[in-house]
Amino acid sequence: MASAEIRTQVGARELSLSNLDKVLYPLTGYTKAEVVNYYVHIAPTLLPHIRDRVITRVRFPDGVHSQGFYEKNAPMGTPEWVRTVRIGTSDGIINYLVAEEQATVVWLANLAALEIHVPQWLVSTAVPDSKGVIDLPEGEPRTGEPLADRVVVDLDPGEGMTIIDTARAALMVAARLADDGMIPVAQTSGSKGMQIYAAVQPCRTRDIWRYVKQLNISLHQAYPDFFVSSMSIAQRAGRIYLDYNQDLAARNTIAPYSMRGRALPAVATPVSWDEVGAAQGPDDLRFSPEDVLSRVATSGDLATDLLAETRPSLPAPD
Repeated sequence: MASAEIRTQVGARELSLSNLDKVLYPLTGYTKAEVVNYYVHIAPTLLPHIRDRVITRVRFPDGVHSQGFYEKNAPMGTPEWVRTVRIGTSDGIINYLVAEEQATVVWLANLAALEIHVPQWLVSTAVPDSKGVIDLPEGEPRTGEPLADRVVVDLDPGEGMTIIDTARAALMVAARLADDGMIPVAQTSGSKGMQIYAAVQPCRTRDIWRYVKQLNISLHQAYPDFFVSSMSIAQRAGRIYLDYNQDLAARNTIAPYSMRGRALPAVATPVSWDEVGAAQGPDDLRFSPEDVLSRVATSGDLATDLLAETRPSLPAPD
């Protein structure tokens, strides 16, 4: 039997929370109430990383043991105070959500939107057309297209690779970004992958895509037994692939501090480079929601360099 709704105040908004005793992670008995509690407390740290970016959610209304689904359009019943933005894509116009306050994050958690994914570009850098639609760029420059303010290098380990291999690759990527004047920020994916971010002056997403693609090729040429430049899954076995397509305007990556819809409740967690270098096993770079709240309380936001006002320009192509 479904539990009764609970009315609660989040900032200036009154929200209805439902089915809080529902187990969303059966292996550990982790409930929706615990998910909501995490997002209530992490929202002030999460919001600066997702504000001004459209949100794609992965929802698991029946728990992670059931099939989740991606959701881009604002769902029916979206409160009028939740900001929406019309984005023109290859699939038509999508009415995306943008989180501007803690209540939006908590409202999404109540929908069992365990995962929050965002692109690297900012809504505020775009110029909507006469119908209020922001068109995403394709290959050629487009007037009014949104600009990205961060690079993401998504490390995709092939079959047989471990989080230790990914950590090694992350250190090598970080060195290249640092050589190019950027400040790299590492984030665990909640599994065996990692993302390396770096803040840059707003620029075309295609320029960032081109930069990371060249980085992928360069690392493969320098370390052919460790990095692979092919998109073929078969050829990735035993190697690390830099998924540069995650920098395209139509793509998105897991947001810092988002939970993951995996068997165990884990969080995509910013980590220090000391932690990356010292990792000896998967548990060293895997963090529960409670771990993350404790880390933030102790060390603050380890991804704060992504929010810096002073940013380097993306290096010019070779």
